[in-house]
Amino acid sequence: MINRSDYISDSEWNRFLEFSKDLETPNIVVNLHQIKYNFIKLRDSFPFAHIYYAVKANPGEPVIRLLDSLGSNFDIASRYELDKVLALGIKGERLSYGNTIKKARDIKYFYENGVRMFATDSKDDLRNIAENAPGSRIYVRILVENTQSADWPLSRKFGCHPDMAYDLLVMARQLGLTPYGVSFHPGSQQRDIGAWNDAIAKVTYLFSSLEEEEGIKLSMINMGGGFPAHYIQPANELDVYASEITRYLRDDFGDDIPMIILEPGRSLVGDCGILTSEVILVSRKNNTALQRWVYQDSGTFNGLVETLGEAMKYPVISEKDKPGEKEGEVILAGPTCDSADIMYENFKYKLPLSLKSGDKLYWLTTGAYTSTYASVEFNGFPPIKTYYME
Repeated sequence: MINRSDYISDSEWNRFLEFSKDLETPNIVVNLHQIKYNFIKLRDSFPFAHIYYAVKANPGEPVIRLLDSLGSNFDIASRYELDKVLALGIKGERLSYGNTIKKARDIKYFYENGVRMFATDSKDDLRNIAENAPGSRIYVRILVENTQSADWPLSRKFGCHPDMAYDLLVMARQLGLTPYGVSFHPGSQQRDIGAWNDAIAKVTYLFSSLEEEEGIKLSMINMGGGFPAHYIQPANELDVYASEITRYLRDDFGDDIPMIILEPGRSLVGDCGILTSEVILVSRKNNTALQRWVYQDSGTFNGLVETLGEAMKYPVISEKDKPGEKEGEVILAGPTCDSADIMYENFKYKLPLSLKSGDKLYWLTTGAYTSTYASVEFNGFPPIKTYYME
């Protein structure tokens, strides 16, 4: 049995139950108080860093307003995110266009709205930035190898080899842009802290070789996200990450550490959400089957897409959980007419044998990449609703 108190205190759990008792399922409740706590903890753990919240993790207006009030900057992935943030009165100089895949007209739109810092990893994109955002600061994203220890690796689609990054930063200067820094992402929910050490070593090479050979002095390292939320699989606490990563930086840069940018998403908001679903049906595939199939009203296409490949293993509890309750293995599946709508079949969850239709399941650590990944109308189901608890 998953121990709920390992993930949320009794007081916060009771507050959640009272807040959500009349809400139609499926739904997600996000605890804003916990987000504030997580932000302050991250800021204090990396006092030398500038935080750019990855809006894509949870773009809820209350979340953005809260982080704005705490002094956060923001990493923006699309013009639609940009519009949302600008509408809240946040200025372009506090934003970064962190997506390396972008249309030329979107680059121009960002520039016209005051954004002056852009990520890139290719020559054509760099030329588009030079044409549509002249004079802007450029940081080049490099490929990070050996990220398979992350639950959600990000190493193939984004970034370029360090040798190409070198060429792009030289090219940026030639095009009238400001070669500003280098970025990397060690993979989302990265449990191997050594991944940062490998990446920082590549960045150090670029910093030193560009200054020595080209006279280009870079100013910034964007270390992306990757810090973990609390799922079933264990990870070190944030203070361990901070201690080790700070040591890596000091080993390579001494006391002259460049400007550091962090782009947290999951680590800020993941722990702060609880997805509540209703059991639709409990069945067995034959009379002697040991495992039950538990179908619920939220699934892969409605909030739980990160269960694809059983990558993220959320803590799942039921309202029937209590000491001494008999349990059995289950296969957890969603409500749609799609055979891919199975969250967990190989990883064996156990739920009470008394579980029946109408009972509630609570998916903890679902504040990040849940509502934003949900389909608009697959099988006619509306997007999952999100509520915000002060």
